[in-house]
Amino acid sequence: MNILHLSFSPLGQAAESYKLSRTIVDLLLEQDPSATLTSRVIGEGGGEGSMPHIDANYLARSEELIQELESADVVVIGTPMHNWTVPSALKAWIDHVIRAGRTFHGTAQGKPGALRDRPVFFAIASGAKFSGEGARQPDFLTPYLKFALGTIGLHDLTFFAIEGTGSALHAVAQARAEADRAVQEYFSQRRARHAPTITPTAPASTASVHGFSRAR
Repeated sequence: MNILHLSFSPLGQAAESYKLSRTIVDLLLEQDPSATLTSRVIGEGGGEGSMPHIDANYLARSEELIQELESADVVVIGTPMHNWTVPSALKAWIDHVIRAGRTFHGTAQGKPGALRDRPVFFAIASGAKFSGEGARQPDFLTPYLKFALGTIGLHDLTFFAIEGTGSALHAVAQARAEADRAVQEYFSQRRARHAPTITPTAPASTASVHGFSRAR
């Protein structure tokens, strides 16, 4: 299994979204210790610096990022919510990987994606709550990501979030614990779904082991 881990916070590895995304990565590595990991920390102050925006000479960079995405079996993306939507660095990455004639095709019936689907996990951090009871702001981030990545063929998306990082310290600690618990519970259920099923056959001393199924 090849894991692509991308983080788009200007706070780098100190970001809540990075820490939550790293928890997801660690659980994937626990599930498959032989997996390979490619990790990029993108954004001002991050390990890879800023992501360049589209310009007249973007094709080489675009192709590099698309091939990196194509080679991944699982993608993990950590991102803050900036002004109700994606940060500039993530938008720039999306602009590079959504490319007409390469990752989607324009047809009379629409724009079918050209990439095979694979699990994409998002770890989101927001200064205020954007979901459930007590939501204080709209969410344009998750609908945009679903549509944008769906355009290139990626539909198996799972979202985790730590909300209210601008709150008091005790509230942030509680939100962090809730987000970690949600991730742990999800992957516990994922391991159970992927566990081999043993069905007795005749004679009773033998058994057949069925294959694994991908969580959707």
